[in-house]
Amino acid sequence: MAAPSHALAPVSTRKFHPPRFGLSGSRLGEPSGPDGETAAVATVDAAYQAGIRFFDTSPAYGEAEPRLGTALQRRPRGEFLLSTKVGGADAQQSVRASIDRLGLAVDLVFADGPALEAAYPALDELRRDGVIKAIGAASGDWRLLDRIVRDVELDTVLLAGRYSLLDQSATPLLDRCLARGVSVVVSGILTPQVLHLEQSSDPATIRARRISAVCERYGVSLPQAALAFPARHSAVTSVLIAAASPAEIRADAALVRQPVPATLWRDPELLRLVS
Repeated sequence: MAAPSHALAPVSTRKFHPPRFGLSGSRLGEPSGPDGETAAVATVDAAYQAGIRFFDTSPAYGEAEPRLGTALQRRPRGEFLLSTKVGGADAQQSVRASIDRLGLAVDLVFADGPALEAAYPALDELRRDGVIKAIGAASGDWRLLDRIVRDVELDTVLLAGRYSLLDQSATPLLDRCLARGVSVVVSGILTPQVLHLEQSSDPATIRARRISAVCERYGVSLPQAALAFPARHSAVTSVLIAAASPAEIRADAALVRQPVPATLWRDPELLRLVS
């Protein structure tokens, strides 16, 4: 990605800190109809009751935006952070349409990584005008995000995968974000390898089973360790958790409230398995 004309010097003094855990709206838009809406609103309510104060959505998530808005309009607006996404074309119109669907002001807007250069001037104007508070880039390609963080004044990035117990390939991106004062939000942590250890014999699942065995010696489940791991890098401020039911988000929220012994992270066998 070529450096756009608005690229600035390092912004290590910029501080934007989303809450530690958030609810991803990626599973709130389906199925359509009243039953789907009832389940989505109940899931958001359960997340809020569990202490989650960061909610992420997108126009691409079916009916997720209006459903999220229905649930959150009952809550004090100053108590939570709300983010959505744009694809690039006419970013200001996209943001304002999201605000209309949500019925709420939006704090943070993520642009899809490849589209950020086109969307950035419009998003920057919205930030300067106080319509939004922060701009981010979202991608599963950590190298793309690394180039963007190098060239553009961002508040945060949303990294899908690539930094977890099973995959730390995005560490160079996180190091750059730390140096630049850019917050990192990660998603895609509770992968099938973490949640369904017995259902596959692929190498990643075999390694996950070995990591799980180490964790169990410390009274820690693999999902609990997986949710706690990303924040061990100082650049990571937040982990997004996708859920489609109240029971699911309550269970995940219970995991994040359970402390992980510091001795686990120093275990020699674990260090070998996650390096």
